[in-house]
Amino acid sequence: MKRKLTAAIMAACMVTGLLAGCGDSAADSSGSTSGDTQTEAVQESTTTTEAEAAPELSEEDKQAQEKVKMNIDELLANGLEIEDTDLTGEFSYWSAFTGDSAVWEQSRVDAFNELYADKGIKCNVQFVPDGAGVSNGKLLSAIAGGQAPDLIICDNATAAYSYAANGSFEMLQPYLDKVDLNVDNFFPGCKDVIYYKDEPYLIPQDTNVMLLYYNPDMVTEAGLGPETPTTTLDELDAWAEALTIQNDDGSYARFGLIPWLDLQTDAFTLPFFFGADVYDASTNTLNLTSPEMVACMEWFQSYGEKYDPERISSFTSGLGGMFSPDHAFMTGKVAMTITGNWFTGALRTYAPDVNYKVCAIPAPEGGRSNSTTFATNVFAIPQGSKNPELATLFIKFCMSGAVNEDNFAEWRSIPTSDAEFDNVSLTKNGDEIYALERELANSPENGIPALCSVSTELAKAMVTFRESVIYGNTTDIAGELQKLQDKYQAELDKNN
Repeated sequence: MKRKLTAAIMAACMVTGLLAGCGDSAADSSGSTSGDTQTEAVQESTTTTEAEAAPELSEEDKQAQEKVKMNIDELLANGLEIEDTDLTGEFSYWSAFTGDSAVWEQSRVDAFNELYADKGIKCNVQFVPDGAGVSNGKLLSAIAGGQAPDLIICDNATAAYSYAANGSFEMLQPYLDKVDLNVDNFFPGCKDVIYYKDEPYLIPQDTNVMLLYYNPDMVTEAGLGPETPTTTLDELDAWAEALTIQNDDGSYARFGLIPWLDLQTDAFTLPFFFGADVYDASTNTLNLTSPEMVACMEWFQSYGEKYDPERISSFTSGLGGMFSPDHAFMTGKVAMTITGNWFTGALRTYAPDVNYKVCAIPAPEGGRSNSTTFATNVFAIPQGSKNPELATLFIKFCMSGAVNEDNFAEWRSIPTSDAEFDNVSLTKNGDEIYALERELANSPENGIPALCSVSTELAKAMVTFRESVIYGNTTDIAGELQKLQDKYQAELDKNN
């Protein structure tokens, strides 16, 4: 979840030194599908100690803090209910969010702490890079050393699922029952990440859909129809060619599309649209050699062959990340890009004058058209948590529509169930992009691909493999995919 800040919240959080630099997204990611550029060190939110005397606040800062407090009243006015609970105490929380997202996270924690202060409940948040320590091993070390946090939120659902499959997270059902949090009405595609062997381990706080963004002005200049966007893979390739501008020296002034530009660490989204089913949970088997997966890799290969991977690499080397005004789509260096709904917020913030439209990601014949993968941030309770019930109380607070309303409004993130769409201001205001997101979110084809005990390692291997294909270093695509399948199937069998 990426957050655009109000000036008041930004000012208040800057006072306490919690504003991290906003950077590239893995979804990013994330957003969405996913997180921003990672901070260099864990940043802990604590009360200022006597040794670190707080600076004298300016009148402007005091007013900003006051506005943050007033947001609590707005939450209550918008339907947030304080749970009647006998729980009390403090709990630790590791958040993957950085940059603007971390500032919003802090405001959410502050609101929770104020709401439950009279019950003696307090959340102590730390901002931990690399998916709350999931991606860099920090969380595993904490669990092994008996120092695990009570709760995490991770911006890499695939990696988090690997942890669940490997026994690093608590099964949540008793705690969900305790706070009366029901996940039965979630989108079926979201349930892919909730359950491991039919028991809940992860809770998505919201979700995001994947879209094709295109610049209608460039499309019109190329003699194409921006009001009738591409719907098939062949049309997409034709648009990409028509929108590409090559200089006399062979370099490129503009690309129509670089398919993997905003999916650098995402191995499975595009194969999903080709119809690939990477993992079958019912039989615990991988299928990396399907015709659909091979076709997707051949499609990447065709872009490398057509446009020259070295020239593509040279072109992209100086480009800014998703949350940067130098992003290629914002500067007009690419006419189309594939990413999540969070990019609408980035465009509003960093390139408000750029004209754009969105549509469903085109799919080949037999692929998953008019559908989406779900990019989501997930809550989990690590093994060794000392306060799992308090942690689950915070999860329920974060699932509230009142708490998420600003997230939905600014980044067009979506609820985890269809019924909740009707309570979102974007729906009430007739937002066309949000209506498309709702349509895509209800496709029965949706899901989160490749969720298994080797998800993290497999994703990294597939990204490396994709790069090898693009650069022409792999010609026997099916044969090399078979080798990867054999290797990681053996790991799956070992873990089962």
